[in-house]
Amino acid sequence: MQFPEDVLGAVGLTEMIVRPGDTSVALGIGDLPIISPSQLINLMEHAAILSLDLYLEAGQTTIPVSTEFLSLSPASIGAELRATSRVISVEDKELTFECEVYEHDRQIAAAQIKRSAVERVSFLARTAALNLMSDSPNH
Repeated sequence: MQFPEDVLGAVGLTEMIVRPGDTSVALGIGDLPIISPSQLINLMEHAAILSLDLYLEAGQTTIPVSTEFLSLSPASIGAELRATSRVISVEDKELTFECEVYEHDRQIAAAQIKRSAVERVSFLARTAALNLMSDSPNH
């Protein structure tokens, strides 16, 4: 599963409005009503996935490998956020994305995200087999 050279530089964009359920308070990971880091990562992951829409073949998808995350500024309920991603590296099946989140001109977060390309059906079959093995009484 190789990506074409022109995937380098591919961009993705997604937006959201922060709702009460997106906050650290709602998710139980803090006591401030600001967007949770996990929601910011989700937003950037979504932008990364969207940047590959034109490049994945039928039956292909990507799975997360790692995320280096920086929280730069808080965003409260009602904030309109925009996440962008850009493919900055391709090594075999692994892609690296540079991602950023902004509220207007103010940067909220940044991340470097790595995702690996997989064939959807075989990946799900391997995952199901691993789950069955871990559920067996001998493990």
